Amino acid sequence: MKWLSLLALCLFLGSCADAQEGDLAPEVAKEVMDAFQAGDYDKVIADTAAVTAESRWMRVRLTALQRRGEQHFFDAKIAESIADFDAFIALVPEQDPHHWQRGLSYYYAEEYEKGKAQFERHQTVNSQDVENAVWHFLCAVRAPGGSVAEAQKALILIEGDSRIPMKEVHDLFAGRGTVEAVLEAAKADGDGLISDNERNNLCYAHLYLGLYFEALGETEKSAEHIRLAAFDYSMDHYMGKTAQVHAKLRGITKAE
Repeated sequence: MKWLSLLALCLFLGSCADAQEGDLAPEVAKEVMDAFQAGDYDKVIADTAAVTAESRWMRVRLTALQRRGEQHFFDAKIAESIADFDAFIALVPEQDPHHWQRGLSYYYAEEYEKGKAQFERHQTVNSQDVENAVWHFLCAVRAPGGSVAEAQKALILIEGDSRIPMKEVHDLFAGRGTVEAVLEAAKADGDGLISDNERNNLCYAHLYLGLYFEALGETEKSAEHIRLAAFDYSMDHYMGKTAQVHAKLRGITKAE
């Protein structure tokens, strides 16, 4: 299943409202359309509870479940995010291996075995992503019987992720890299102005350094890097928001 673009979704909703209501009454269809466009996913989900898999409104229900699950995660409501992701996957089970977002939620819910298994399934559909290998490592460390040494031995091999500073991050988690190498790869060019790309690189670098030190049990060093990722180099994408969620759940606040 591909996510509906905003334009495609608007055209879809418009066609529903005009003529073919599927299994929703016209007045309910109009309410669902308005609620979706307003971001009121609670109402969308409630009003589409009885739609069938064949209904054209099922796509809207699925999108609302996914987006509400993401918003719950960003609000640090981890159990609620998992519930929505579970409901989404129950309706489209073929999407399970693609669902790395549920893996992140499992980590913060301390369901490490489930998280480890989720990232192993994700590896089958996304084989060259350092982030997947790292989150698998993080869950493996904290799963019953896990350790940093064993997680390093089982670290998923990634060779094709060219994003800055992912090679250096992978080397660090593998035990052959250094914190300094990650920071060097991500550093700004020193002209006094940080571009969006440089800010993004620094956000990723400090997020994964923070997670690395959390895996080692070095709380203060972890907080130092998470603070930088969540506040100083904050980004408004999923992983940038993950840094902010991490800070909220660990009680890390912006430096004065």
